[in-house]
Parts: sequence; C-alpha cells; structure tokens
Amino acid sequence: MGQLGGKVAIVTGAAGGFGEGIAAAYVAEGARVVLADLDGARARQVAARLGEAASACACDVSVRAEVEALVAHTEATFGVPDIVVNNAGTTHRNQPMLGVDEATFDRVFAVNVKSIFHMTHAVLPRLRRRGTGGVILNIGSTAGIRPRPGLSWYNASKGAVNVLSKSMAVELAPENIRVNAICPVMGVTGLFEQFMGLPDTPENRAKFVATIPLGRFSQPSDIAAAAVFLASDAAAFITGVELPVDGGRTV
Repeated sequence: MGQLGGKVAIVTGAAGGFGEGIAAAYVAEGARVVLADLDGARARQVAARLGEAASACACDVSVRAEVEALVAHTEATFGVPDIVVNNAGTTHRNQPMLGVDEATFDRVFAVNVKSIFHMTHAVLPRLRRRGTGGVILNIGSTAGIRPRPGLSWYNASKGAVNVLSKSMAVELAPENIRVNAICPVMGVTGLFEQFMGLPDTPENRAKFVATIPLGRFSQPSDIAAAAVFLASDAAAFITGVELPVDGGRTV
C-alpha cells in the first residue's frame, strides 16, 4: 500500500522541479494525485508517465475560479483530497529591491501567498463536510527564515507562507487538519538562475553552494521525502512546523 495508500492528493506546480518530485513520490507511496500547473501540457506529460494514479489539471493558482475548478476536478476524479501541497511559486530576479516593479511584486505575492488563500477557501469546506481531517503542506523557503540580499520581496512572500502555515495549524488543529511548511534551500529548478541573479556558471554555483554546509543544492527527492513523511500517519502528531530541508543553510 505504501505510506500514503488510499490517500488523494493535490500538488500544485507539479509539472517540474519540486512539485514533480513530490507528485512522483506520492504515487510511489500509494496515493492518487492531481498534478496542477500553469503549463497544462507538461503536467499532462508528467501525469501520463506516472500512470492511472495521476491526473493533470491546468491551473493558474493566483485565479480563484481556476483553483475552484482544480479542486472540483480532483473530487470528481479521485474524491475529496486528503492532502494538499501548495508548491507552485515564482520569484523576481535577484537584484536590489527598488529594481523590482509593482507588477512583478504583485505576481510574486499572488502566486506564492494569495494562492494559499484561494486553495484554503476551495478545500476547507470539503474537508469539514467529510469530517475526518486532512493535511496541508505549504512550500515555504529558507528565504523566509534566513533571507539572502537581492530577493527581498520574494523573501517577504515566503516569510508570509511560513507564518501563515503556523497560524493555520493552530486554527485547524481542533478539526484534525494538520498544516506544516517545508522550507527548501535553493535547488536547480526552473527558477534557479533568477534566484542567483547571475549567469548559471560553475563559478557562480560554487558561490552559493559555499553557503550550504552539506555542500550541495537541494534536489526534488529531498523535498519529496519530507513531503511524504509530513503527509503520512507517521507525522500524525506534527503540525505547525517550518521544516528546513536545506543542508544546514539556516543554522
């Protein structure tokens, strides 16, 4: 059955990077998973590779109606979700804070923070009607714990995610709905060069790796392992944590 046998999950931003890794790990552990992504075609490719336990849904998580449609698709396809992973995220290019325009700022907060507002409004009533609890995992960041210069507005959005996760955990605990944040350090994903703000060269990578005590960037498998554990019954008494998966970056 696996650690997540019989569970239904939604993973946003699942067409690549951390989200794809989480979705694949969930399917391997017995869950049925809806992969949501702005890039619907790529999400469908990943879902097809994962097999019958996976379904894809194109979704802009910053748009309320699209998130509602995603949750309705999940319920119609597999049932009410037991696990929701709010992974979709974006950033601005690493640069001085006054270099980021208002439209970019708004997009960062819409995708990273407001998306959780939309998802909670869509999912929570369904979890309450079912009455058996659930798990919400928000993908925060070490940027919200120990921020780097040059990513100030992104850092602020992830700080919001980290604190929101704790607040949700306290409010929803009486209903057996656990909420935790996973805080990755930078990984080689689609946003990698924007995070660095520099060309992706071995020399520039070395500068960033030097700040991570375990000496490497995060990988999707690292984040996926944490996401499996926190969604499983083994973590039944864990809620409200912001878990750095960061090779010691925040120490």
